Amino acid sequence: MSLHKIILLGYMGSGKSAVGTQLAKNLGISFVDLDDYIELKAQDSIPNIFKTKGELFFRALERKCLEELVLSPDALVVSLGGGTPCYYDTMEFIRSQSNVHSVYLKTSLAELTKRLFTERSYRPMISHLETIDQLHEFIGKHLFERAVFYQRATVQVSTDQKSVEEVVRELGEILS
Repeated sequence: MSLHKIILLGYMGSGKSAVGTQLAKNLGISFVDLDDYIELKAQDSIPNIFKTKGELFFRALERKCLEELVLSPDALVVSLGGGTPCYYDTMEFIRSQSNVHSVYLKTSLAELTKRLFTERSYRPMISHLETIDQLHEFIGKHLFERAVFYQRATVQVSTDQKSVEEVVRELGEILS
């Protein structure tokens, strides 16, 4: 595969980190979680950045960090935060890079609700939602708002009822 960058995007719980880690390993290149990269660069946690400097500051920093990764000479698999593609002209920027494939890990509302309900205490954005119905409604609203950005990816792969290995294998076939 002659790609330099593979950018994974999708809603939280779609498997970006798990798929990205395995895909990078299979390709023999590095994996970078954008949120981890931001925290390393800022020497602060994302929740604290939001709290002390606000979302606009965070989104500007997020974009700057994404540009650093995309424009670096290294071959990388990068997983974005769920909201990253929705700010500024991020999808246009990603799509304008000739050495980048963007991949939307498409997961259904029902599957995301199922996956995230047991994980919600670890995810600040949804930790306040107490019932599965509240979570379903919350995710549904976000998916509706974000789908227009996610669907601009050059590749879409459904993750419903698939193991990480199956998604990685499918991506390997599509991107080779």
